[in-house]
Amino acid sequence: MIKRKLGQGLEVSALSLGAMGYGKARELPDRAEMIALIRTAVERGMDFFDTAEVYGPWTNEEMVGEALAPLRQKVKIATKFGWDIDQDTGEHRGGVNSKPAQIRRSIEGSLRRLRTDHIDLYYQHRVDPEVPMEDVAGTVKDLIAEGKVLWFGMSEASVQSIRRAHAVQPLAALQSEYSLWTREPEAEVIPTLEELGIGLVPYSPLGKGFLTGKIDVNTTFDSSDIRAQTPRFAEEARAANQKLVDLIRRIGEKHGATPAQIALSWLLARKPWIVPLFGTRKLERFEENIGALNVRLDQDDLDEIEQANIIIQGARYPDAMLRFSGL
Repeated sequence: MIKRKLGQGLEVSALSLGAMGYGKARELPDRAEMIALIRTAVERGMDFFDTAEVYGPWTNEEMVGEALAPLRQKVKIATKFGWDIDQDTGEHRGGVNSKPAQIRRSIEGSLRRLRTDHIDLYYQHRVDPEVPMEDVAGTVKDLIAEGKVLWFGMSEASVQSIRRAHAVQPLAALQSEYSLWTREPEAEVIPTLEELGIGLVPYSPLGKGFLTGKIDVNTTFDSSDIRAQTPRFAEEARAANQKLVDLIRRIGEKHGATPAQIALSWLLARKPWIVPLFGTRKLERFEENIGALNVRLDQDDLDEIEQANIIIQGARYPDAMLRFSGL
């Protein structure tokens, strides 16, 4: 698999596998299958894997740690701190917590669960408005000096927060939602990353499944599925947003590619320092997604997407979750 460079010399596979869906809950009925999929991803050349202490909490890191322990020297692991999690019980108390003492306890737990002596990329999961960014970045800087962390990252951070953190400890990557139907980072965030030499790891590159073309107005979501409460997945919004899927499907037919592959290859074409982060529980979907690396969109394709000027309907998250976004 081809490699890409994020910031500060961090080189990774051009696509990354996000493990959030594998054990976000306390129970992992398909744990063995998920471990097998992660190990297969390594065999296919992927070396960049993403998790977080809040997924579960903790069950996800434990599963990723088991999957990658025999392959640790071949991979780079990203995990995240920053939610208010009781470090003794694993209780997610709601809200954020990036106090230095919390970060230090979080890193020890993550190292233990991931069965490693260092985290390659350590993200602040969400900005904590109660803790000066300089204190957060300074704590991570100390962890880097101690060898427990190699690179620093942030997730869903504003330009102001990015600049303040970067001035203390240079950032290797920002993880934020970015895709054909979530393009807000283009206004200020992406120009700032380019100026400062910071890579971008876009999550939800397939629009939580919508850009795969497998969701339409007739699709129903279980009440536990966040999409059931997300305005962008309301029936009227799905009907309006179908125009985007129709467009990428037409472009895909030209290239012999699926809508998902077009959505990923569009991101890869934006900047050489963008590494899309996708999640899947199925090997066939994994194979489909990495197939995007063989799709080359030409300028006519890119122009067609821009000139279509499709306005996406509906907010990307429920209001209660949007307040934690820096975009």
